[in-house]
Order: sequence, then C-alpha cells, then structure tokens
Amino acid sequence: MENGKVILLVDDDLTLREMYEERLKAEGFDIIQASNGEEAMKKAKENKPNIILLDIMMPKINGFDVLKDLKADPDLKEIPVIVLTALIQDVDRVQGKKLGAVDYIVKSETMPGEVITKIKNAIGQK
Repeated sequence: MENGKVILLVDDDLTLREMYEERLKAEGFDIIQASNGEEAMKKAKENKPNIILLDIMMPKINGFDVLKDLKADPDLKEIPVIVLTALIQDVDRVQGKKLGAVDYIVKSETMPGEVITKIKNAIGQK
C-alpha cells in the first residue's frame, strides 16, 4: 500500500463502506474496512493506517470507546481520526473532539466529496 494513502474505514453499514471505498479508491487511497469497533482496533494495530474514518454507533465496541483506546495506545495515538456518524447532538460533537478526533462529520449533513476534502486536509494532502 502506498505511503500516506491508507484509510481505515469503520462503519457497521456495508453499503456506506462500499460507497466510500469506491469514491476514495478513485482518489488514489487504499481502503481497509472494519464493521465494528473490535475489528477496527485489530486492523488499526495490524495496518497502521494514515487516517481512520470512524462511526460511533456500532456493535461490540462503540466509536467513542474505539477513539479512547486508539488515543491511549502509544503506537496508534498519532493517527488522525475523523468521526463520521449519524449523531447530530452537540454533546456528541464535543465528546468526539474531547477524545481526540480531528474532525466530526454528520453523515446526513455532508456530501462524500466534502468528506474526501476533509480527509486530504487531515493528512496534509492536496
């Protein structure tokens, strides 16, 4: 996988993961998918992605707990995490930022093209 272009995409919605994978691959990114928080932690440790797109409401381990665990792990804490979720409450936004997310994106309010721009900005690519 090309350096600087690996994204771990974590969401329990297969359709959403596939749509984002297609769009991101077209932009030159390599995608690793995870469908729950437990799988996300395993794949983050195995692959050390350049950035993680993380849903919050998932089975096994929710996204907030994954984010907390990522930021507590010395090998993973520097990986930027963008929360991509359906949760629209300000309290959730604050929690995501407090736990270390570089951005908090509400799925229903943001087009895929905007998400791609935010990913590129977060990892310093134009």
